[in-house]
Amino acid sequence: MRSARMPILLALLLGFLAVDGAPVRAADAPTKAAPAPAVAPELARFNDLLAGLAESLKPAIVHVRVRRSAPVKDDQEGEPRRAAGTGFIIDPDGIIVTNAHVVEGANSVQVRLFDGRRFGARVMGKDNRVDIAVLKIDGAKSLPVLPLGDSNRVRVGEFVLALGHPFGLEHSVSFGIVSRRGTPLTVATPGFDFIQTDAAINPGNSGGPLVNMAGEVIGINSMAARNGSIGFAIPSNLAKTLVPQLVANGKVEWGWLGVSISEISDDDLDRLKLSETKGVLIRAVVPGEPADQGGVKANDVIVAVDGNRLDGPRDLQRVVSSTPVGKRVRVVLFREGKQTEIDVTIGRYKEPEAEKAEKAEKK
Repeated sequence: MRSARMPILLALLLGFLAVDGAPVRAADAPTKAAPAPAVAPELARFNDLLAGLAESLKPAIVHVRVRRSAPVKDDQEGEPRRAAGTGFIIDPDGIIVTNAHVVEGANSVQVRLFDGRRFGARVMGKDNRVDIAVLKIDGAKSLPVLPLGDSNRVRVGEFVLALGHPFGLEHSVSFGIVSRRGTPLTVATPGFDFIQTDAAINPGNSGGPLVNMAGEVIGINSMAARNGSIGFAIPSNLAKTLVPQLVANGKVEWGWLGVSISEISDDDLDRLKLSETKGVLIRAVVPGEPADQGGVKANDVIVAVDGNRLDGPRDLQRVVSSTPVGKRVRVVLFREGKQTEIDVTIGRYKEPEAEKAEKAEKK
């Protein structure tokens, strides 16, 4: 009996609404929908701008799917590993930019375009230090492209859109601002900085574009914090310098000196006979490397390379790494308080694994 009475009691309770404390039957409640609140014209225009911009960008975004033969932890040995990421087209003949980690160890790469067409892609080149890769698909012509903008003009607080395929959800768009500039890429990526944003960047967004309100790519989405509240993008100006090398040579040759460096502290001034803390302190020199061959010594303070003034270590890292390998540069330094100039030939940086392999071959 109790269970039979429950629907009747619920119906009686739902038949009344309380307005100003007086019971009113549901049948007496007004049936007209409340009028929609007025939207400020400026907000309406901005809303239309964002929606239109997102729609115009999507055709150049691609879904990158990768198959690897390397086994994954807890997987059966030899079982193919699949991964996915994002890329965007920068050339109408099918040249695509993405992240290096998206295609790392790939046996095969497939690209799905906005219109649903699928193409096999080949990796033209990649660089793990900056986490950038270039793909090429054949058989597709006159594709929509996204232009690379000037990341040096990016301002903190500027509105941006992050596009990609987070968690496999294709053609997603998130909105945010540029939160910070000058965030170091990684320890292994000397002198270059990320663009930090609060636009949501999640797994699957890797390799997608970070776009300003002019529809220009100002960065390549690379990673996000664990909680997803902070995202990072590789500056477009850095991509502009690397993409041609990846297309032409399949890799980037980074400059290398072979020194251990640090900032100059106030405690170093008297010891090094300096008047200011600008410059880069050489802590140690690797024997046989370019700096050693050129005459650089420990406790030297480098203040300029090839006409570029150096305020701190990141300036030296950026200048050296972006200088062509084999180029002879003039190094201005202070040694025991006296200014000296020497010439050093820039060497080629070797990734640790490549260096180990080379040593193994020599044995």
